[in-house]
Amino acid sequence: MGKPFRNLAGFGKRMEYWVAGLMIKDGLDVYMPLVDDMGIDIVVRREDGTFVEVQVKARSKDVIMSTAASFGPITHEQRNNYYFVFYSERFDMFWIMTSEEFIKESVQKKTGKYIGQRYIQLNGIRKNKKTGEREEHCKPQFEKYIAKDFSRLADRDSVN
Repeated sequence: MGKPFRNLAGFGKRMEYWVAGLMIKDGLDVYMPLVDDMGIDIVVRREDGTFVEVQVKARSKDVIMSTAASFGPITHEQRNNYYFVFYSERFDMFWIMTSEEFIKESVQKKTGKYIGQRYIQLNGIRKNKKTGEREEHCKPQFEKYIAKDFSRLADRDSVN
């Protein structure tokens, strides 16, 4: 039997609060809007007084094989001082991208129901040579976005 709907429905909000808590623990000055109608889950105030807006996207460990770090559909156009924090619970891994990087790395649907929306698949799948089992892995082109902390959000030089 699957997880109860309320547990699944609240996953994203729980992840937003968890990520905000980790950012605070990392020493960032964090604010959370009461309404998320602009794709802003977290606002980070930098030491120099500037702000960055953050959208958190998370995938549960319970998603089907090959989708542990697959995100979309996402409606997004280029924004300054805007970051995505992607988290895969199965990988226990964060990726941080600027708006510009996300647009460069994602795929935009050209037809169909989700036309104009973007998708990004940070993971691939391969056969383990020893076990013969299929396993997920971070695609090599996305390893540069893996984040061990949130310093990229605090550093003004990271804004593109």
